[in-house]
Parts: sequence; C-alpha cells; structure tokens
Amino acid sequence: MKGIFSDKWFNKNVMKISRASAIVFGIIWGIDGFLKFQPGLVQAFPGMVSSAAAGQPSFLHGWYSFWIAQASSNPAFWVYLTGILETALAFSLIFGFMRKISYGGGFLLSLFIWAVPEGFGGPYGPGATDIGTGIIYAMVFLFLAVLNAAHGDDPYTLDSKIEKRVKWWKILAEIKY
Repeated sequence: MKGIFSDKWFNKNVMKISRASAIVFGIIWGIDGFLKFQPGLVQAFPGMVSSAAAGQPSFLHGWYSFWIAQASSNPAFWVYLTGILETALAFSLIFGFMRKISYGGGFLLSLFIWAVPEGFGGPYGPGATDIGTGIIYAMVFLFLAVLNAAHGDDPYTLDSKIEKRVKWWKILAEIKY
C-alpha cells in the first residue's frame, strides 16, 4: 500500500501524529478551561450538578446528594479548580510537559467530569443517544499514554528538552511498559 496509509509512512511519522493529536486535544482542553472562567458559570454550576442527578438510578442518589452538597456549598472552588486543571492539561498537551502525569491526571479528571456534571452520560432510556464526552476524553488520554509507551521518547516535546539536562525528568515524562 502506498501513500499516507502505508505501514512505512505511519511508522516513520507516528511521533509527529502523536504530537499533533496531543496539540489538537490540548487546544480543546484550553478552550474548555477558558470557558470555566466565564461570568455566570459559578452561579449555574450547582444547577448543572442537580440536573445531572435527575433521572439517575436510585443506587446513585447518595453519590449525587454528596456532589450536590459540595457544588452548592462552594461552587466557585469546584468551577475554578476544574478550570485551572483543564488549563494545566492544555499546557501539558500542547507543549508535551510532564506527559505521564498529565495523561494519568487527564484520564482521572475526564472520568470525574463524566461522573458528576455529565451524570455518567445518562440517564439512559428511550431517546438517549449519547454517553457523554468525559468518557471519550478519558479514552483519548489512554490512547496518548499507550502511544507514548509503545513508541518511547517523543523528540517533539518540552519533556525531551528537559530530559537532556535533567536525567530524572523521565520519571515525570515517559511511560514505560
């Protein structure tokens, strides 16, 4: 097979594809983080969590009661913490900084977003057509981590520049299997 779909082309360019994917994903996270600092979100956040709880199965009521109480008692903390974490993820993804930590942290944050304000993508029933974006974001972080582990050091990252001067930096940057 010839062209961009050949095995040789993909293998030769896998690090560039990985880096470009991380940059695009980072831009998405940057936009998402920026939106957390827009006026009105802090006031709307408790309602978002309450809405996510609506229609959920009874075994999740304790989970949502806890998060509704948290969101209601200090919505600014949760909104701005999420915005800061999303902006930090954007920086890490775009520049390739502390990738091991950011891929793992991004995976967990994505699951958290999916589980609380997105309501696990539910409730599921007639007319449900979406499982939510958080779970998909988590899978993208997992994919980036697998690419990093499978193909080793990425020369197109800030981590690679730091690793040349600070040998122990690989502990924060590289995923080894």
